[in-house]
Amino acid sequence: MIMPDIKPISDLRNYSDVLRDVSVGAPVFLTKNGRGRYAIIDIQDYEKTRATLKLMDELAKGKK
Repeated sequence: MIMPDIKPISDLRNYSDVLRDVSVGAPVFLTKNGRGRYAIIDIQDYEKTRATLKLMDELAKGKK
């Protein structure tokens, strides 16, 4: 099991280093004041998630 990549939001000062750590299936989670706040995901993961949500919405419409 891969450990999540968690960084403080202050690391965005060197955003290229943060973005370098993002890959398909491996988002980077950013914290603010020690609490999870944002997730940076690869565009392929984003598109896959959007397609899945659209499909689920269409299935829910069909079920009604």
